[in-house]
Amino acid sequence: MGKDEPEVAALKDELNGMIEKFKEAHKAGQDATLKDKCGDMGNIPKIRWQCKKIFKGHINKVNSVHFCEDNRHCVTGSLDGKLIIWDSWSGNKVQVIPLRSAWVMSVAYAPSGNFVACGGMDNQCTIYDLNNRDSSGVAKMTRELLGYEGFLSSCRFLDDTHIVTGSGDMKICHWDLETGKKTMEFNGHAGDIASISLSPDKNNYITGSVDRTAKLWDIREDKHKQMFFGHELDVNCVCYHSSGNAFASCSEDQTARFYDLRADQQFGFYEPPAKNTGFTSCALSLSGRYLVCAGIEGNIHAWDTMKETHNGMMAGHENRITCISMTPNGMALASTSWDQSVRLWL
Repeated sequence: MGKDEPEVAALKDELNGMIEKFKEAHKAGQDATLKDKCGDMGNIPKIRWQCKKIFKGHINKVNSVHFCEDNRHCVTGSLDGKLIIWDSWSGNKVQVIPLRSAWVMSVAYAPSGNFVACGGMDNQCTIYDLNNRDSSGVAKMTRELLGYEGFLSSCRFLDDTHIVTGSGDMKICHWDLETGKKTMEFNGHAGDIASISLSPDKNNYITGSVDRTAKLWDIREDKHKQMFFGHELDVNCVCYHSSGNAFASCSEDQTARFYDLRADQQFGFYEPPAKNTGFTSCALSLSGRYLVCAGIEGNIHAWDTMKETHNGMMAGHENRITCISMTPNGMALASTSWDQSVRLWL
């Protein structure tokens, strides 16, 4: 072993020991489980969403999708070096935006629908104005947010002039898009940040990380308010509940989990019927009764969150599903995959 490796191993052992103590403390303070309390609730219908549209236009792996708050338009990013704005009602392309880098990992739609953002292995976040086009009809780039030491893994608009990003250098950055400058920068996790989910009021956000934890943040502060344990491998995605009081997460450890912010701990645990897939992305229905997760094996799994029962599966993709995004009204779901397609489920 190298000179520093024993010290690193000792720190990892100490960290794992602390995590186990936290888990034990949470369990000791838990007077009941969600499954116990909701076991006598009536069953909800099996999820019967079907693939109603297949959006074709990308010619390489599609890595990310995000719906606009108008419940109609979504943006997708692919390794073919293009962003595509889709009208999900008609299935038509609204805009195709060529990128300087093909290595897109994350996309985001501004709540207003005026801007989209993307980033990835180019170590930057790029903003495009959808209402301001050049002579060829392509949306103009308005900002390139530089200064990352790792890939950009996640980005979410607070509004048209502010965005929050997470990256592979473990940093969370807040940006003022009018000036193009950071208003806040800090180490958020002990590993790559994989996902960001904004609270409904956009005053808080949750992050998930390869350090196997999720954290709650206030947009005004650079220190987390709460930390959540449970997953045994990378936390690939987090998703706020519409109430703002809970969130879901999914992981490569082949589980999804539900956390209550008020109880400060996990209160739901979900596994696929066959332990044959990890999860890349998750979403909650508007009520929060359905939890859906994108599987590495190419299926979308659904659970009844209250009873912790597997509720169904949506099949159609021919390869790994990379991302799913629910419309804000909970009426539709978009999914992206390495099979180069974007599917709309209703």
